[in-house]
Amino acid sequence: MSRVVVTGLGLVTSLGNDLTSSWEALCQGKSGVGEITAYDTSQYRVKFGAQVKTFDPSLYMERKEIRRNDPYEQLAIATTKQALAHSKLQIDESNAEDIGVYVGSGIGGLVTLHDQFKVLHEKGPDRISPFFINMMIVDGAPGIISIMTGAKGPNWAAVSACATSGNTIGEAWETIRRGDAKAMIAGGAEKAITPIAMAAFDNMHALSRHNENPQEASRPFDAQRDGFVMGEGSGMLILEDLDFARQRGAPIFAELVGYGCTGDAYHETAPAPGGAGLVRAMRRALQKAGMQPENIDYINAHGTSTEYNDLNETKAIKTCFGDYAHRVAVSSTKSMTGHTLGAAGAVEAVIAIQSILTGIIPPTINLHHPDSECDLDYVPNEARHAKVNVAMSNAMGFGGHNTCLIFKRYEE
Repeated sequence: MSRVVVTGLGLVTSLGNDLTSSWEALCQGKSGVGEITAYDTSQYRVKFGAQVKTFDPSLYMERKEIRRNDPYEQLAIATTKQALAHSKLQIDESNAEDIGVYVGSGIGGLVTLHDQFKVLHEKGPDRISPFFINMMIVDGAPGIISIMTGAKGPNWAAVSACATSGNTIGEAWETIRRGDAKAMIAGGAEKAITPIAMAAFDNMHALSRHNENPQEASRPFDAQRDGFVMGEGSGMLILEDLDFARQRGAPIFAELVGYGCTGDAYHETAPAPGGAGLVRAMRRALQKAGMQPENIDYINAHGTSTEYNDLNETKAIKTCFGDYAHRVAVSSTKSMTGHTLGAAGAVEAVIAIQSILTGIIPPTINLHHPDSECDLDYVPNEARHAKVNVAMSNAMGFGGHNTCLIFKRYEE
């Protein structure tokens, strides 16, 4: 099967609107969390989130296109264009049929859905936007990306909750390996800081209510953690068949060598005891990569800052990695970006690749009260300089979805 390399990265988070600014903030241990400004929070228990800030969609699309695409699609378009520019990949008639798009979202066009329900109740059915459906559906993102870039290869959207873009990247890898494409645009986007989403997640007791100090609310693996912090953003990767990338002289930033995907078959929201499904996903990824746990230098954990996720992910790492679990560096960058739901797998894949490229492991901030049951090396509070040859990125989602991606330093 083909070797698959990463030739382009795009990133928008609550820390910055591009790869450079987001990465610098991550390395400095900054938090992207603050008071919500998108709507009036006076009636809501949770008044904070990790919002994307000062994002200007006009840098990436015309005014008409902005009006016809939900904010989650705008983020996906932006990171796609960033990643294509990073990769120097030109899509034209000579290669369009060999380039595909796999982009997902956990929820899709929730901003548009919220706005259009208001229109329906206040102005009536005749005033609903004719663009509403394409703005709301999850496959609106890969559809519009295909149209805007001209990519005519395999095209679909994944939805697997917070594991979504771990799946899109992994399945894009499989698509190239089996010869169904030479290059893939793969990732995810989410823009879900809306009144209904925040109320729903809060009512199910999933969100932190640490309103008194929002920047310290996302506390993965900390004994005082009380829930995740909603985030927004998008991550995008350009994956290419190695021979295709070499022929066009592409920059190569890493190689994707392993992917595992499993289901818990256990509970709608809680992970399987001991993180059993994640254990199987990590083992499958390692097997495909032809690696042992000791080959992994860094794990970007799912690390949501909820009681059960952090505990069970820790147990899963211990089960899969054995004695080495206490020696491998593990961090949760959700402590800074918040939880970007369906975009998390891609956002954190980009971060894992950056750790390989820069030799910097971003920290888990706000880890001040160690949990006796979460006792791994979580790179607490400050970034660490270390040579990272191989990085693993985990993602888990409601419904029992688990994904694991393994990236390694590129070698000829």
